[in-house]
Amino acid sequence: MEHMPQTPEVYDFRQYDRIWQRVAPNLEPYPGMAAQPAAAAQPAAPAQPAASARSEASAIPAAPALTVLPAAPEAPAVPVPAGPDASLPGAEQNPCCMGTEAEEMLEVITGYIEAALSDRRYLLALTRQAPSWARKPLRDMAAELQDQARRLMAAHYLITGRRYRPSVSAERIYAGRWCPALRERYHAAACSGFNYARSAEDTMDPCLTKLFEEMSKQSYAHAETLMGLLQRSLQNA
Repeated sequence: MEHMPQTPEVYDFRQYDRIWQRVAPNLEPYPGMAAQPAAAAQPAAPAQPAASARSEASAIPAAPALTVLPAAPEAPAVPVPAGPDASLPGAEQNPCCMGTEAEEMLEVITGYIEAALSDRRYLLALTRQAPSWARKPLRDMAAELQDQARRLMAAHYLITGRRYRPSVSAERIYAGRWCPALRERYHAAACSGFNYARSAEDTMDPCLTKLFEEMSKQSYAHAETLMGLLQRSLQNA
């Protein structure tokens, strides 16, 4: 049998190009062979591996795109209380009333306490020798003086946190004659009203100012009552 001469086999490099594109798509698979007749005879061959790579790449499912949510609006800052007692009265170290400004008047306050209690004892002693028509006004004034002393002791406690103990006098009080005793009590009440008013102007504490002003008016009212008792006594003399 006659053998036909075999023609040299022409290799199709395109299938290797496709394999190389999968392994290392950025490298040249056959460096220096771009001028071979087979490669020159097929000008469109280099484009096919790229198309094949794109088709294979498109076969791979793409990762889902991440959805960026808008940032939530910041909540307004809420002040946090310092503690369960922060809102209670008296929680401040230096309150606006009966605080540091009032401490400068402590000696004045204790002096007024002692003076009010002393004037009360004098009025009670005067009541025992007063005419019947003058006893009730004297007892009422004595009760108001005791109330003054109690309010002043409350102010002292608000300022210092300590209870003030007034001095207790066991001395027996002799009021003397009626009209001269009324004259003496009148001046004592009027001077108390003047001193309270002056203290109200001197202090920088608003609550203490109000307290002194009220006691000044009450002391001046006592002076007017005593003046009325003296007028009636002089008319009957």
